[in-house]
Amino acid sequence: MERVTELVGIYHASGTLWGELSYWVGARLGRAHCALCDITHGTFRRKPGWDACAQDLTVPFVTFHLDDRPADVAAASDGATPCVLARTEGGGLHLLVGPDDLEACGGDPETLVGVVVRNARARELDLGADAG
Repeated sequence: MERVTELVGIYHASGTLWGELSYWVGARLGRAHCALCDITHGTFRRKPGWDACAQDLTVPFVTFHLDDRPADVAAASDGATPCVLARTEGGGLHLLVGPDDLEACGGDPETLVGVVVRNARARELDLGADAG
């Protein structure tokens, strides 16, 4: 099994001030949607439930927007956002949770953690002794 050192979430939105504002307005009007945003954020700020779930993971969970992804993350997530990638000890990036699985979480942080753990096991990726 490959050891996961980091989980990487990629929002399907721009991280600039204009991008954030455009997304917020678009989401209210039904013109913009990001299932990962629905899991990690409420209307105005991060969900406390997400923060608690992220702290319970055995590896760090970092996030990027479309416009601030490092090159390796952009290459691994191209055409598959929003998503969650698993970075392994060897530096590889594996698509762990795609847009459909994120959508199926229904905005629930605990459901996402369960999907992350299940998908990591199915792909023989080691999240650590305390995962799941």
